[in-house]
This record gives sequence, structure tokens and C-alpha cells, in this order.
Amino acid sequence: MRHNIAGNSLGRASGHRRALYRNLVTALLEHEKIVTTEAKAKEVRGMAEQMITLGKKSGLHSYRQALAFVANKKVTEKIFSVLGPRYQDRTGGYTRITKLESRLGDNASMVQLELVK
Repeated sequence: MRHNIAGNSLGRASGHRRALYRNLVTALLEHEKIVTTEAKAKEVRGMAEQMITLGKKSGLHSYRQALAFVANKKVTEKIFSVLGPRYQDRTGGYTRITKLESRLGDNASMVQLELVK
């Protein structure tokens, strides 16, 4: 039974899955738009919103927490200098998922995950 097991394992080991999430969140915050599968986008959405919320707080502790998860220091600086102030008046919902055509190779449902302007 799957009691109290949250999230999708995506068929990966925990270390591989965490690295995947970190890379997807870093790419999303750097480019503000990525194309990925629907399952990955739904898992990454909450983590990206947590990073933006940390950027809104703008303290040393928040900066170090974001730096521990985001793989690139320049992206972390962007979170606190650009994205945090941009969403200062917004209480949540910083991302949008838009469905695209299925992938040709394996018919996986593809989506575009982007930051709301």
C-alpha cells in the first residue's frame, strides 16, 4: 500500500530524481520557459515556486537556501534581483503549464512550463 507516499518517482533513483529536479528548476528560472513532459512539469512546478518565494524574502538565509538547491550562482542572483521583485505583489501561482503535442518517439504528453509575467 502507498500510504503517505507523495510525489512521482518517475522511474528513477532518489539521487537521480533530485538532480533532475534541480536541473529543471535551474533551467526554468534561467530561461523562464522550458518544454518537458507533463509528469516532470507537475513535480517541478512547486519547487520553482518555492525558489521564487525565497527570492521575495531576500535575506541571507533565504539566499543560502536557494543556492543549495539551484545549480547556478547566476540564476540564484537572478532570483533575488529580478524574479523576487517582479512577483512581490503576487501571493503565489508564478508558473503556467500549457499542453503541447505529444512527443513523436514515445507519445509522451509534452507541456510548456513557463513563468507568468
